[in-house]
Amino acid sequence: MRILLIGEYSNVHWTLAEGLRQRGHQVTVISNGDFWKDYPRDIDVSRQPGKLGGLRLLARILALLPRLRGYDVVQFINPMFLELKAERLFPVYRYLRRHNRIAILGAFGMDYYWAAVNTDERPLRYSDFNIGDTIRHDETAERERQDWIGTHKERLNRMMAEDCDAIVSGLYEYHATYTLKYPAKTRFIPFPIKPQKGVGTEEETERLPLKLFVGISRGRSAYKGTDIMLRAAQDIQKKYADRVELRVAEGVPFEEYRKMMDGADAILDQLYSYTPSMNSLLAMSKGIICIGGGEQENYDILGEQELRPIINVQPHYQSVYDELERLILHPEAISRLKRESIEYVSRHHDYLKVAQQYELLYKELADNKAK
Repeated sequence: MRILLIGEYSNVHWTLAEGLRQRGHQVTVISNGDFWKDYPRDIDVSRQPGKLGGLRLLARILALLPRLRGYDVVQFINPMFLELKAERLFPVYRYLRRHNRIAILGAFGMDYYWAAVNTDERPLRYSDFNIGDTIRHDETAERERQDWIGTHKERLNRMMAEDCDAIVSGLYEYHATYTLKYPAKTRFIPFPIKPQKGVGTEEETERLPLKLFVGISRGRSAYKGTDIMLRAAQDIQKKYADRVELRVAEGVPFEEYRKMMDGADAILDQLYSYTPSMNSLLAMSKGIICIGGGEQENYDILGEQELRPIINVQPHYQSVYDELERLILHPEAISRLKRESIEYVSRHHDYLKVAQQYELLYKELADNKAK
């Protein structure tokens, strides 16, 4: 099949493309590299700053469009799949929809439904927009609501969700959100991760000092809870100075981020998530323990009955602090958690297994079109 993947979040599309290519498909990835993270892509559509940068990008997109025809599948990472204003994306989407066979919308991150459903209906116990029945009003959450609700972005998201052939969710929480609105159209397929070569975990009874790693996204620390997780890690380091090492990466490109992660025992990531993110899954594939989202719903949607490699934390400081302290006081658990982390990613997120799941969805949609 000829497959066009547009846009990027945390290397999802590029990793998926690698898996699909291994399975014999022709895949083109067009993206801006997810801004400063600079993930790989086949066609670069990065935007330069300012109004002139927007006009130049629009001209580049218009010149590219004739080359983006005749694909069996076109998959959009998000309603905002290019760095253009939402109102400019309506005709781009319609053109791509008209000149390609199947259109799929990704439910992989921030969009109208994520903001609105978790503010108004609150299907999750906690999220980026609520803690129980309490609405979060931190600066980033408010900005995202204003950006997506009652705007051109909302209209674009609604139109694409109604019009596309399928919506693919990559994490439990996005699936729970979209199935409220599009139960028949939404499919869950886990995020893809490439296995790490030569990764193994040694059997040790003593694993201290515990090497912690925290990655901070620019401007999103409070929103994702990284500020709270970092404070808990810093306080633990003060209390157990000889037992804890802490490394922090802030706003660095993907390749540098990946290198800084190497050698860590545990990563702290995504305080308000039920599930490990792409960064956490990459870490787990290296035998690094995820301290973050590991709720039962995450294991249930994967059908995982045995492995429990994730140290699940509740969305507050004390939970993070207590789990870190427990790990320091019981270092004998580290080797098991590391082994289970590698096995967990291999079972559920291996990029070839995930690519096969996408392939089956694409073929099912193609068969339906042919009827």
